[in-house]
Amino acid sequence: MKNGLQTGSRGELQWTVDAERVITLGGDARATVFSTPNMILLMERAAREALRPFLDAGEESVGIDVNIRHLAGAGYGAHVRGVAVVREIDGRRIGFDVECWCGDRLLGQGTHWRAVVSVEKLVQNIARLNQNQHAGNLNPAPGTLPEFQTLKVRISQQIATVTLSRPASLNAVNVRMTSELEQLVAWLAAHPQEVRVVLLTGEGAAFCAGDDVIELPSLDTETARQLSLRQASVYLAFERLPQPVIALVNGDAFGAGCVAACAADLRIAAHNAKLGMPEICLGWPPGYGLAQLTALVGKSRALELCLTGQPISARTALEWGLVGEVVSGSRLTTRGHEIAARLLQMPAEALRETKRLIHLDEGTQPKVAHHADTEAYIRCLQLPDAGEGLRAFAEKRPPRFTGN
Repeated sequence: MKNGLQTGSRGELQWTVDAERVITLGGDARATVFSTPNMILLMERAAREALRPFLDAGEESVGIDVNIRHLAGAGYGAHVRGVAVVREIDGRRIGFDVECWCGDRLLGQGTHWRAVVSVEKLVQNIARLNQNQHAGNLNPAPGTLPEFQTLKVRISQQIATVTLSRPASLNAVNVRMTSELEQLVAWLAAHPQEVRVVLLTGEGAAFCAGDDVIELPSLDTETARQLSLRQASVYLAFERLPQPVIALVNGDAFGAGCVAACAADLRIAAHNAKLGMPEICLGWPPGYGLAQLTALVGKSRALELCLTGQPISARTALEWGLVGEVVSGSRLTTRGHEIAARLLQMPAEALRETKRLIHLDEGTQPKVAHHADTEAYIRCLQLPDAGEGLRAFAEKRPPRFTGN
């Protein structure tokens, strides 16, 4: 470290509260506020700015302790300011008094400690940690492939063909299929050499009709909430798998089926396939998957799909960027294997790293947005319109919503 740092040295940083720095409380967009983690981050970054002029080449400061009280809130678009003042210097450990302000309102205050470290040593530590990690937080499951009732899994020449297998229910995702998908993802994460490419398709006429609406009335509120969060986590886990996942959309892909396709790395659809997000027609918003859908088709197209609930053809999905290729139904499996065979010719580690880095570059927001999705879904699920939507679905008639 350079000389000159002393108690009273000060750092400041200003942010505008944007979509990456807010949290929506209770699923109500009106309750969108500057989040506590981001407020803490702003104050920590202000402390980092205070130290920056005193660092030698090859040095950086890292946070080692923080104690913050959140005193007031700030809304979307607010201008906030982090302030950090050195209060104690203990060798290469520096303590700060930190505050966060919005205009003349104090939003938060507390203490923060940072340590000055060698960047090279930090890089070495990160490399060691990465060697011990297989696929993010998937908790890979070594051992033999589990036996499934709602999935069919065939492995041949390092390609796993996974077939959603509830054809009588159009492969709707129920509690059992959710559990089996969790087991499958964990197993795939632990077997990157045995399986290098995954093909995902549906048995019978449909790819996946969505979550099992018939099962839904039997679930209490908390079970429905946890199930939605688990399903969201499964599809988000697709991107952390070491294998590229190719969705072969052989028929209708609605709701959870559309999300599963969006979660795959590549999507090929049969000419007769349709894709859509019909939850609004049942009386609730999608419980997850909005971030993945929007990342593929953009906000305008995502709004059109989710607000109208109307499906689109495979050809329209191709035009919108929701799928990458459309082929005849008879050629769908063959085309999937052609692409898988080409991927198998690529260097295995480079392929895995390329997938990881592309998903990593998306940032963190899509990884947490499903929590707000689920809360909005659960809230609407308890309203009269959802009951009417379920009755109409069971009776195969148009719903008569209240309009409230």
